[in-house]
Amino acid sequence: MFDPFYLMVIVIVMALVFDYINGFHDTANAIATVVSTNVLSPRAAVILAAVFNFAGAFLGTGVAKTIGGDIADPASVTQTVVLCALLAAISWNLLTWWFGIPSSSSHTLVGGIVGSVFARRVLAQDQDPWTAISTLVGSAGVVKVLKGLVFSPLAGFVVGLLMMMITTWAIHRVAPATVNKLFRRLQLVSASAMALSHGTNDAQKVMGIATMALFAYYGKMDPRDAPAWLDVAAWQTKRDLVVPVWIIGACALAMAMGTAAGGWRIMRTMGSKIIKLKPIHGFCAETAGALVLFGAAQLHAPVSTTHCISSSIMGVGASRRLSAVRWGVAGNMLFAWVLTLPVSALVAAGFYLALRGVFGP
Repeated sequence: MFDPFYLMVIVIVMALVFDYINGFHDTANAIATVVSTNVLSPRAAVILAAVFNFAGAFLGTGVAKTIGGDIADPASVTQTVVLCALLAAISWNLLTWWFGIPSSSSHTLVGGIVGSVFARRVLAQDQDPWTAISTLVGSAGVVKVLKGLVFSPLAGFVVGLLMMMITTWAIHRVAPATVNKLFRRLQLVSASAMALSHGTNDAQKVMGIATMALFAYYGKMDPRDAPAWLDVAAWQTKRDLVVPVWIIGACALAMAMGTAAGGWRIMRTMGSKIIKLKPIHGFCAETAGALVLFGAAQLHAPVSTTHCISSSIMGVGASRRLSAVRWGVAGNMLFAWVLTLPVSALVAAGFYLALRGVFGP
């Protein structure tokens, strides 16, 4: 049997790999609009996004607790389960990145957790499939994710639409040259806010799964024997997932490094294929997306950064006229969004079936 401690180390490393991939996969969320409007060069925009992604990771751990503690009961979570969830999430992220499709890293990760936990319950804990899936889908964490799947794109679209309508009304008497100059400056603020909210929401998800791996190893120990930096007592008595400071720092750094690597394939889709953007459109879309993400973080809801900014861009475009949005591209994105959860779950279950003989149940 594989040594449990080294398996935990492998899982945490894979979590940071996923975080890195999430960084370059979702770089476009923060900077596609600011690049496509020529406000910043791609290199400057990537550096800006990396800095604010890093800072955003330190703004809370509520989303991490939802991912790590509210999706599955601790008895169903082992290192193998977490590893298979991460492998599925990494596979789907790389596939969608290769084809330039802005899919959700968040829902990829959640789908992976659901699929691997389901496989363990059926294959190792002898639960019938219906009971295994129904209890998972009804968990507090999955319910939050499903609500976010529905409401965050709607919120992004509506807020983007309203932002654009209000902004257009406010500047309708200002000369176009002045408007363009003003919003080129304001877009630096909105792009920074979008990158900050991305770090807040997405880095926390990896914090949650990395901390889940720690508690899968240390959680059954006497608190006096566990490391001082891990609050095992809080986990055992209240199921309170306290994220260690070093996990926060490692996840922040991994995401910032991934962001600095860039995500040019998806950036082209986000920046030009949905609508043709000007600085005022970029400002409104980024501000709307950031508002929705910060609101979700306050509710501890793990929503998709990709869904929020994509739908905000659509809302901004629809404020001009519905035909301004390239709905064919939007339809392809929607198809990928719908597929992400079930495909990730199936891939994770397949990984569990293949690896449980190597790493244990």
